[in-house]
Amino acid sequence: MPRPRLHEATIHLPARRFDDTPIGSVTIPESVNEVTIDVAGRDVKLTNLNKVFWPETGYTKRELLQYYSDISPWLLGHIHDRAMVMKRFVHGADGEFFFMKRTPSPRPDWLETCSVVHNPENTIEFPVIQDLPSLLWVVNLGCIDLNQWYARVDDVDTPDYLHFDLDPVPDAGFDKVRQAALVVRNGLAEKGIPSYIKTSGSDGMHLYIPIVRGTLQKAVWTFAKAFAIEIASAYPDLLTSEYKIADRPPGRILVDYNQNAWGRTLASIYSVRPTPTATVSTPVRWEEVEAGIEATAFHLKNVPARVAEIGDLWSPVLPESADRVELDKYL
Repeated sequence: MPRPRLHEATIHLPARRFDDTPIGSVTIPESVNEVTIDVAGRDVKLTNLNKVFWPETGYTKRELLQYYSDISPWLLGHIHDRAMVMKRFVHGADGEFFFMKRTPSPRPDWLETCSVVHNPENTIEFPVIQDLPSLLWVVNLGCIDLNQWYARVDDVDTPDYLHFDLDPVPDAGFDKVRQAALVVRNGLAEKGIPSYIKTSGSDGMHLYIPIVRGTLQKAVWTFAKAFAIEIASAYPDLLTSEYKIADRPPGRILVDYNQNAWGRTLASIYSVRPTPTATVSTPVRWEEVEAGIEATAFHLKNVPARVAEIGDLWSPVLPESADRVELDKYL
């Protein structure tokens, strides 16, 4: 008997359909502040292109859009078919921001959306980034980083992965974040669970485990909580799993399991972050972690070239990857 869905979701296909062939990158014009560009037959209006989004570096909104265009061949597979929470920095990286879940109007008739029922009185229609035009449209709203759901829109209760957000408590530097990542990796490996690591683009790291789809988000959260408590108890001088900020001992790394809760999000792979130097959440090899990779090593000017050279280190995390953990046998 099919499992009853906890949360209903309705996919709204665009009024106009286009060829799904990957588009690749496009060039954002440099001579104008506002332009409508044709991307595979879709008109995408881009605004305030000359606005400086990063005062320290002088990077503009145009450069942000160009980055996402350039990285899109590797990014789109990771955010495809997922509801997107918009985190809008309309005044730039050092300005105020706000979260926006409901797809704003007016919007293009080629944009796909998904309505998710949170409760009988609250249904939210999220945008879904399926291609380069929809990616550029969302980023043009002032979305510096991308925050997609962990589950795909055809079943919003069953994610493709679980993760741990390794977040430094005050007085803990990035050297401890690297140590924490290796400790968590080793703890998972002892259970036969492989993991993949990326910089958060801020001051932490994100560790992901691709899982066989079918486990409910609540059960994924339960496993993550139990493991975080277990590993933190084994390394109390380095780690903490305390969720209450006031209870976290200084100088530790929080193994944050709570972001696995239903409806939560983390900055996606290849997301630019609102840091002074426009750092990017970037997949790294475990050997790079062991060698002492720095949090600020990757930014919007060097990540596309890196990925073009070495490929997508997180291809095993993509939904179509067959090498996934059967989490149910650990529950």
